Amino acid sequence: MQKIRLMALGGLDEDGKNMFVVEIDDNIYIVDAGLKYPNENEQLGIEYIIPDFTYLVENKERVKAVFITHGHDDVMMALAHFLKEVDVPVYATPLTSKILQDRFKEQKIKKQINIIKRKDIIKINDQIIHAFPVMQSIADAIGLSFETEYGQIVFTGEFIVDYDFQNPAFTMDINSFFEMGQKGVLCLLSESGGANRVGYTSPRHRITDKIEPIFETCKDRILITLYKQNLFRIIEVLDLAIKYGRRVMFYESDQYRILQYVEELGYYKVPKNLIVRREDFNNEDDDIVCVISGSGNEVFKLMNKIAIDDDPYIELKSTDTVIIASPVVPGTEKEASNMENDLYKEVVNVIKINAKEVLSMHASIEDLKMMLFMLRPKYYVPVKGDYSRLIANADIATSMGYRPDKIIVLDNGQFATFEDGRLVSTRDFIELNDTMIDGNDKLDVQGMVLRDRETLSTEGAIVAGVFLNFKTKEILGGPDVQSRGVIYLKDADYIVNQVGNILMNTISEAVQNGTYDNMQTRMEAKERISRYVLKETGKKPMILPAIVEINFKD
Repeated sequence: MQKIRLMALGGLDEDGKNMFVVEIDDNIYIVDAGLKYPNENEQLGIEYIIPDFTYLVENKERVKAVFITHGHDDVMMALAHFLKEVDVPVYATPLTSKILQDRFKEQKIKKQINIIKRKDIIKINDQIIHAFPVMQSIADAIGLSFETEYGQIVFTGEFIVDYDFQNPAFTMDINSFFEMGQKGVLCLLSESGGANRVGYTSPRHRITDKIEPIFETCKDRILITLYKQNLFRIIEVLDLAIKYGRRVMFYESDQYRILQYVEELGYYKVPKNLIVRREDFNNEDDDIVCVISGSGNEVFKLMNKIAIDDDPYIELKSTDTVIIASPVVPGTEKEASNMENDLYKEVVNVIKINAKEVLSMHASIEDLKMMLFMLRPKYYVPVKGDYSRLIANADIATSMGYRPDKIIVLDNGQFATFEDGRLVSTRDFIELNDTMIDGNDKLDVQGMVLRDRETLSTEGAIVAGVFLNFKTKEILGGPDVQSRGVIYLKDADYIVNQVGNILMNTISEAVQNGTYDNMQTRMEAKERISRYVLKETGKKPMILPAIVEINFKD
């Protein structure tokens, strides 16, 4: 009798940081390992946030594989960090594998990826996993199905239903879903990104109808902002450029490299002489489309640099048309607002694609209903989305006739346990902490560095230092007290002097009592200074006492 447990390390009640855990008996399988972008107003200096891997590190001998469903940051960009802690086989489709290898090189990781087809059967020991094609905004996207004694555990991945786009690197195989439904599905985990949107996503995900009139009537240069990994929209822009005789310049070399991968894999044919390399770009050319792309808020930062005339390649002209086709996503609000504000200051034509009219490529209500109809799972688990969308997704299942005891809405770290093909518990939890990355290395998962940054930004800092004789503990110099962002000028001298006196008195008392220890004395001084400053100013600044001991040679 198999025991099955499902759990998410990220992706529930949040946008991004997707990482899901499937436990079948003693074996652990991981689906996705992504990041999310921080709230820049609250998480100062943080580049991105990844899941807490502690549970997997503690059970690393049980982890058998990681599957990456597609090439977006929110499902794959934490993988390099994870592999530094747990060496485990990785499975991904060809385009996803190429993008991952670029990431591995950046992180100095040597790792071979097991390349799978979009429709494939993978066997790991006795476990059989099926990959099946889904349609997403990037090519080579897949969902996954794990076979069990009681039916399949199906992850849809991110998907839409679109019958009109016939590129085989994108299309969904509807037959696969009917086949899975006929075999029997124990549990379906389905995305919630568009669960509050009526109708189908298609054809409202296309930007061609919105921007083709611009290509048709505009005689001058066009600049367009796009997310780097939204390959579907990149292809829409390329098709329009070809149709209207324009060349294309990709500002970011990463974007051009992804397009090269797409061409190498035979997913899209780029006509000769269509692409202008950035180093060959002429700012005076008008028959060109400049694609300004990036991940997260990178795209807004790049366009903002161009808007404020701080870019070495592109100088805006009054005849330019700028199309903002990269909708604001969580964590990018500030940079997007700055970009728009600065663009409108320039004498250029700015056109913003309305995100309510052109939808992101996530399943809407009718897409999700269709998936439920085809698979007919015994249990339904909404995943990938903030809590309101998880509930909206659960409501869709209710409208399809599912009873509440068959719909499982989980939190990150909460296990759903199945025995004998039945849900028996959702009581087990593990404690999780976000792991924050500042561009250099991993910060502690408890967020102490982040809290220090928040303190510095709101309460300020006081540094107090003295020099001691290492042998005699005699004070040789100081105290020197520096305050930043704490004390008003009229109070500065008095409070600074008192802080210095507290440090000196703390050292003297410890030496006289025979209890002096550098670390302990600094901690005691910090506590005393903190209480004093709070009483005098009402603030809780960062207090940094420094006791430098000098060892004189005899």
